[in-house]
Amino acid sequence: MVAGRQLIDFSSNDYLGLAHHPRVIAAMQDCAARCGAGSGASHLVTGHGSEHARLEEELAQFTGRSRALLFSTGYMANLAAIATLAARGEHVLLDRLSHASLIDGALLSGARLRRYPHCDTRALERALLEGGNCAVIATDGVFSMDGDRAPLEELVRLARAHEAWLLVDDAHGLGVLGATGRGSLELAGLGLEDVPVLVGTLGKAFGSFGAFIAGADDLIELMIQRSRTYRYTTALPQPVAAATRQALQIAREEPWRRERVLALSGRFRAGATAADLPLARSSTPIQPVILGSSRAALLVQEQLLEAGFWVIAIRSPTVPRGSERVRITLSAEHTEAQVDALVEHLEGACARARKAVPILEGEADG
Repeated sequence: MVAGRQLIDFSSNDYLGLAHHPRVIAAMQDCAARCGAGSGASHLVTGHGSEHARLEEELAQFTGRSRALLFSTGYMANLAAIATLAARGEHVLLDRLSHASLIDGALLSGARLRRYPHCDTRALERALLEGGNCAVIATDGVFSMDGDRAPLEELVRLARAHEAWLLVDDAHGLGVLGATGRGSLELAGLGLEDVPVLVGTLGKAFGSFGAFIAGADDLIELMIQRSRTYRYTTALPQPVAAATRQALQIAREEPWRRERVLALSGRFRAGATAADLPLARSSTPIQPVILGSSRAALLVQEQLLEAGFWVIAIRSPTVPRGSERVRITLSAEHTEAQVDALVEHLEGACARARKAVPILEGEADG
């Protein structure tokens, strides 16, 4: 609802449609009645409860790892992982389009940060060969603004060859990709031995809030002992953990949700391609339409709003200048008719933007 109007949301990351699921809501309500609304302290004081413990066990099982450790946000999990594993005098190498939290984690660690061109493993290999002690190679599994996937098999090879930690933030892959929804690593056929540090969030496909790091026992123990963003913040409320446990169970019980959101993503892409819309390369529920300037992106956003669609313009500096876009995200809750209507209105909006904003023809942004 926006200003009293009901709109169709094509900007949420609620890929499986679980944020409003009755069982998820009921689990949160029931736990709040038993445990209260807040945790009251950090995990290492009195904030860690039975729902946290059970969720960590279930997340470890789901990801095929020994242990998982809960964090209040994905940002805090990434800060923790890199700042714990890299130190001053070492190097951290990140994909150019990695999430801001990975960048900030590298800066916080005191290590030397180097960013290689997006998905360019040859450039990464050159950077590794140029010298310096590389502590961590980190990447998104699915890139949040482009929707494409990291070349994980090559990253595994390079991390092994240079004895670096490999960290994959699979915020947008977990729950959606892979034969059982275990994410980008499952889709690529990779396990704990290949990618020792997995970061996942709970506020996207699982419809709740929070994040986790999953890995071997020693890694998680190291995070507990040295991670400042784990030790010095209030724990995630237990009702949120209870809701997440229910969402994880539903995702396992109802694989049709994953199948549906991917089918709808393909349907959108087929229609947008037929309409000659400027799509990015993505096979995930993130489908950006690249418009080339802030003015064009905002114009398309406004026209879609008038047509009844909530689609947000993404502008510089969130994306590189000249790649401004509207970012379409699909959900299992959408219908085929809604997707088709979006494509139809998007085609008209982009055509009008081409006439109104010359940047689409290559002019510089004013």
